[in-house]
This record gives sequence, C-alpha cells and structure tokens, in this order.
Amino acid sequence: MLSPTPLSLFCALLLCLPLAVVFTVNTTTTPNSTANSTGKNDNLRNAKTLFFSAPPPPLIIPKDDGSLFRVAGRVNPKPSPPGSAKKLAFMFLTTSPLPFAPLWEIYFNSTSPNLYNIYIHADPTTHYDSPFQGVFADRVIPSSKPTQRFTPTLISAARRLLSHALLHDPSNYMFALLSSSCIPLHSFNFSYETLVRSKKSFIEILKNQPGMEARWAARGEDVMLPEVALESCRIGSQFWTLTRKHARIVVRDERLWSKFKLPCLHWDTCYPEENYFPTLLSMHDTRGCIPATLTHVDWRGRSDGHPRTYEAAEVGPDLILTLRSARPRYGDEETNRSDSSVTPRHDPFLFARKFSPDSIQPLMDISSDVIFKD
Repeated sequence: MLSPTPLSLFCALLLCLPLAVVFTVNTTTTPNSTANSTGKNDNLRNAKTLFFSAPPPPLIIPKDDGSLFRVAGRVNPKPSPPGSAKKLAFMFLTTSPLPFAPLWEIYFNSTSPNLYNIYIHADPTTHYDSPFQGVFADRVIPSSKPTQRFTPTLISAARRLLSHALLHDPSNYMFALLSSSCIPLHSFNFSYETLVRSKKSFIEILKNQPGMEARWAARGEDVMLPEVALESCRIGSQFWTLTRKHARIVVRDERLWSKFKLPCLHWDTCYPEENYFPTLLSMHDTRGCIPATLTHVDWRGRSDGHPRTYEAAEVGPDLILTLRSARPRYGDEETNRSDSSVTPRHDPFLFARKFSPDSIQPLMDISSDVIFKD
C-alpha cells in the first residue's frame, strides 16, 4: 500500500475545509425576525433577538450530595459565555404542589425563555395531585430528597438546587430561592432588571437578635466550636437571592456544613436554614451582600415560628400595593447607619409570602391590572 505523501495530506485537508465551514455556519444562532429592538436592558434586548435555544445537553450529575456539591463547586464563578444574556435561576423548594402555578405561568410567559431557568426540589415522599405542568414541566431536580422542619434537610435541599442550577446553565447569574407559598409582586421584566443590575447578593444578615445563643447551642454546648463562634453566628430569612459567586461558595463549603449538618438536641431553637446561609456569607464576603431579603413576609405578632398567611378575603389591589411599598430591613440597622451601602437603599420587594392556596383566584383577578402592571 502506498504511504500518503505530505502533498496528498494537504490536499485532503483542503477538501475537508469547506465542510467544516458549512457545519459551523449552520450551527450558529439565527436572529429572530420578530425581535424587539427597543428593550431597556441590553440583556433583555439581546435575548429577544435569538430563537429559543435548547437547554444544555444533559449532564451526568452525581446522585449523592457529597459528589454533587464537589462537582458544582468547580464551575466558573462568572456567568459565561461572555456577552450572553444573563439568566435568573428560580428555585422552588416545596413539599406540595405549586398552588400559584397559574400566576407564575403568566409571569414567565411574558418574557423570553432565554432569560430564566426553573428548578424544583419536590419532596419525593409527598403525593402530588397533579404533575407539574406548563413552564414547571420536567423541572424537578432528580436528587430531590425528603425535607423536615427543625433539621438540616432544608439546607441540603437549597444546596442541591444551587448545584443543579450551577451545573445546568453557565449563564445563570442570580439564584432566587422561593417557596410554594410565594407570589411575584412585579412583572418578570421589573424583577429581571432589578436583579441583573446588582453585583451583590440579597440575603438577610442579622447579628443582634434575641435567642441567638440558644440557636447556636441547639446542637449542644460548644458543639459549633471552633468553626462557628457565637459572635460569628447570624440569623436571616431562609429565602434569598445569591450571585453566582456566592452560590458557588455555598455548594463548596465543607467547614461550616460539618457543624450545621449535625442534629439538634433542642428542636424548639433549631432553625438551621435561617442560620447557615447568613453565617456562611457573612464570614466569606460581607461586603458582597446586601443584608436584606427581597421576599416580603409579615412576622408581626407571631410567636409560633410561622409568619402571617394572607387569606383569599384579604387579597386585593390595596394589599399588593402595600407589600410593594414596604421597605426591606437592612441587617441590624442600628449598627449599620454608617454603612453607605445600606442606609440609603430602598430596594423593592420582588416576592411575598405566605398566601393561602385558595387565594389564587383573587390573585389571578388582579394579575394584569395590578401585580404585573409596573
């Protein structure tokens, strides 16, 4: 058999080159002829000029938490590819069906699907009367596990959601944790522009709170030492919105998790999901956090560990406008008045909880004229 000469190899390469060019051209994204070029935000405008792109190919995602967190912790902390539209990751942590799915459907269907991803951690031991449909179809993460109050399982569930969101789409920029009782207070575009403008996470971080020592000692006296000293412990809402950088910090953490994953001896002071995240991020990057949650909740007069639930009869335009106009609490404000990143702010609440399931109809009745009218 004749051996190929350098000249014959060169000619073969030239013959293959046109095929490579054709393949490259045919796989690029094509502009959408119906694109709207008048959007206020570059990301919104860019996303509207693209056809809907299929989600990234499925990854071999580890089923055990340890491997899952390690793999997710290796992702790029910056959104990629550069210049692409930033996306919001909406992460629903639920033990029940989503009673406000019709309202969220309107919220998500009002914009380009290139601007968001949805992830659901659904307790597999719960019976769901109807499967998740519409924008929520096929969004349950496969590593979902049972969750229970007064245990670290709620922390694990949030870390699983973050891990899947980090691994699934490198364009995910902000990661919002929500419950099944949450509703949006504004349109998607309003929420999107609010969040993508921020370079900081929104997470409530409170230091000087009653009961802090009892929470810290819930696993036993001095058990949290040396990783978490009492003076380093923080409290905050379990519902937050994190940057990609901070989401990566959470899933990579092993040091604090080695303490917070321990079972509590005193369940009545055990709310690990309200301590772990604010404590971790206050230790790693306080200046990278706005110490406030963007999910409105009413704790006034409550002493049973549950916030106020808005019933159907209470739902109307006045309630939505009142929730919108409220000002978030920025950490322990009496100790933060000299912090210029805190005191002048008045960020809008983007979400609210808790609403009773039967309030879906009055919410739908005011969705167009009130909730999604900015």
